Amino acid sequence: MPRAVRSPGGSTGTAGTGRSPALGGLGAVAVLLPLLALSAVLAIGLGSAVVAPADTLRYLWAALSGGEIGADEVTRYQIIWQLRTPRVLLAAIVGAGLGAVGVAIQAMVRNPLADPFILGVSSGASVGAVAVGAFGILTALGVYAVSAGAFLGALGATALVYLISSAGGGVTPLRLVLTGVALSFGFQAVMGVIVYFAPNSEATSTVLFWTMGGFGAATWGSLPPVAAVVLAGTLVLRAVSRPLDVLTLGDETAASLGVGTDRLRKGLFALTALMTGAMVAVSGAIGFVGLVVPHVVRIVVGAGHRRVLTVAPLAGAVFMVWADLASRVLVAPRELPLGFITALVGVPVFIALLRRRGYLFGGR
Repeated sequence: MPRAVRSPGGSTGTAGTGRSPALGGLGAVAVLLPLLALSAVLAIGLGSAVVAPADTLRYLWAALSGGEIGADEVTRYQIIWQLRTPRVLLAAIVGAGLGAVGVAIQAMVRNPLADPFILGVSSGASVGAVAVGAFGILTALGVYAVSAGAFLGALGATALVYLISSAGGGVTPLRLVLTGVALSFGFQAVMGVIVYFAPNSEATSTVLFWTMGGFGAATWGSLPPVAAVVLAGTLVLRAVSRPLDVLTLGDETAASLGVGTDRLRKGLFALTALMTGAMVAVSGAIGFVGLVVPHVVRIVVGAGHRRVLTVAPLAGAVFMVWADLASRVLVAPRELPLGFITALVGVPVFIALLRRRGYLFGGR
């Protein structure tokens, strides 16, 4: 069985023989698929108005098949189909995308503690969204104006990070990380300035949503674009799983094995930025998911990227569905910011990972 090999940058690849993973890729998929379906049904039924799983399934079937429901059930049916189902599906889609992007980012920068938002894309998207809400630009797009602003902000941030990190030489992992972190702070400062000069009072709440994330604005119309981007991007990442294995071993080793690291890293950067921008445009910036999920998956199925990129999207989807449910029910009828829930789980796991790798408390 493959064993983990630590690269110069601290990430892992696979080579040789060693300790077997706790569960094979197919076994993990066999567990996660029904778990995701069960989680979705429970999450759709739970909330300030609780609907039994049997009734939830009946309403979903009626919506899909054109069946009839009783006149006294119309309100509950609308809650299930119009409000909660698109929200839960969007949570699953974004969770899956963050899991896949997290795997790719960690391989791209050869840093096992990297997060999809470390490159500043989410902060740029937040600037675009806040600018739309504060100054009323892109109003011709109607309800899609804020999402369009977020996506344009993400693309602008991507271009800026790439131009700065590639100046004076090729794109390297260290340059990408340092440029992304620096620009993230800059984008946050820009958001503060926008709020300060905003002509309306809604800018502050807009900033809170785009920095903490949430699925409260989910609609059926918002699902197809982000679902298409996440699915296509995940399939592309899985198709380059073997080069990702080689990339984690270091640029010199990868080059000796025939992998063009600079070209691969540019492609990964563009693809992960596109996926991140599409997700942030509908959910705001959600941290820690792309950091935690890949690590948990590697512990379970091993470090091979083909297996990890098969399991991580499912694990991310399950985690995000339950995180969103917790944000809705813990202080109902009010709603906690989703970023608080993911941080509540992510921070302890992050500290545990730091300790496991010897960065804290003497390590192991």
